[in-house]
Amino acid sequence: MMLRWAAIFLIIAIVAGIFGFLGIVEAAASIAKILFFVFLILFIVSLITGRRGSSR
Repeated sequence: MMLRWAAIFLIIAIVAGIFGFLGIVEAAASIAKILFFVFLILFIVSLITGRRGSSR
């Protein structure tokens, strides 16, 4: 879900850049970057903690 929002904000930044809205480009790109890094951190944490099985 979070990766989808990051992609949406990235697309908004690209479209705004094409039309020359530089303020919107900076805001959307920074939001996309923050969401991507939060997704990446949560993904790594879930990989580390989610695969712990019981040793029998």
